[in-house]
Amino acid sequence: MTEGWPSSSFSADGLACVRGERVVFAQLDFQLASGEALLLLGPNGSGKSSLLRLLAGLLKPAAGRLSWNGAAVADDREVHAARIHYVGHHDAIKPVLTVLENLRFWARLHDPDSGDEAARMALERFGLWRLHEVPGKLLSAGQKRRLNLSRLLGAPAPVWLLDEPSVALDKASVKTLEAVIAEHRARGGMVILSTHADVDLPGAQALHLDRFAPAPAAAVEAWI
Repeated sequence: MTEGWPSSSFSADGLACVRGERVVFAQLDFQLASGEALLLLGPNGSGKSSLLRLLAGLLKPAAGRLSWNGAAVADDREVHAARIHYVGHHDAIKPVLTVLENLRFWARLHDPDSGDEAARMALERFGLWRLHEVPGKLLSAGQKRRLNLSRLLGAPAPVWLLDEPSVALDKASVKTLEAVIAEHRARGGMVILSTHADVDLPGAQALHLDRFAPAPAAAVEAWI
């Protein structure tokens, strides 16, 4: 686990996202510094998941720019991917691999030098070490969610992108998640999170996606 991340900034300027023939959002801006958190708010369909996927490099913006310390993320997508941990809606668990094998696989994809000790510590933190030899197909929904979240600790990355991370978690697991996020921020990490539930993020900025209304019909044609 890293001792601390260097002071950095992650920003978006004039981002637009088009899915199919629909403008999901346009002219979206934010700026995040080391240790800060951004809470994405808005009704279903407002673009929270699309924005997280765009920030992770899984989607390309229709317009606008993402920057890291002032440099365009698009100039080196591989370097950007290495600084991101993205946990989406899907559990992404290989059913025939054990809990430990799943985490080891993810961690080494992100950091080839990641060791088993880091994996064990991550599983212990999320209360899964006792299940480390259990195949993924036998896990409950809550256990799968905790296994996905353990990826955050299995290999270090300064930016965490979390899409509804508290889904299927019990109250104790939500408290663990909140503590893990707080520790990450204290080390200079950044967190961007969407949720419909209460997750304690002291001092977080709020970004209301529904305020970035789609362009009018005449402008939509220009995006597509």
